[in-house]
Amino acid sequence: MEQDTDALVAMTRILSPHCRVTRLSGGALIADWRRTRFLGMTTADVRKLVGGTSEERAALVTGLVRAGCATARRKVCSDAEVGLWLRGVHLLIRAMGFGRVLRLLPLIAPGYARADIPSPQAVARLKRAVEAHGRSSWFVDDDCKAEAVTAFVLLRRCGFEATLHVGVREHPFALHAWTSAAGLSVPAADPRGHAFTPVLSIGCGSE
Repeated sequence: MEQDTDALVAMTRILSPHCRVTRLSGGALIADWRRTRFLGMTTADVRKLVGGTSEERAALVTGLVRAGCATARRKVCSDAEVGLWLRGVHLLIRAMGFGRVLRLLPLIAPGYARADIPSPQAVARLKRAVEAHGRSSWFVDDDCKAEAVTAFVLLRRCGFEATLHVGVREHPFALHAWTSAAGLSVPAADPRGHAFTPVLSIGCGSE
């Protein structure tokens, strides 16, 4: 019962503001009152949006989009937009502190139920853009925290799976942050060959 409720909550996150999900005994009813559209889904289909494979989720979301009950995936940001996000995140961390920004992630990087694994090419492109802006900006100054949060937010806002890590190294003591997705890390998980042990990991649901 609790699993079904969680699945309905997660499914609601991918719907447009005009749609409402109503729980039924055999699944759910998606009602778009503005356009007078209704779509029924079985309990099994609702669960697939949360616990199914990437292919199953993609197929179901495609059906929702075609029925007009879900919004399409956000486009990947351009290099210029990545730079703006990076500087904005860096300023937010400086103003509020890294810990408070991490607590804001559920708002700015929602855990979409349609999450799937991004292609290595997409993550590599984002990695190049984030690190290039981080190195070239005197304001950001290669800040790993801003780079990790920026990558995490942009990947999540596109509906992709990503995990933000905060790691520690004992000798000499240091902290480091990075986001992992599709087998890549933004920025590098082991800068200059120094390994960091993760002490905090924030996944798709920003938990």
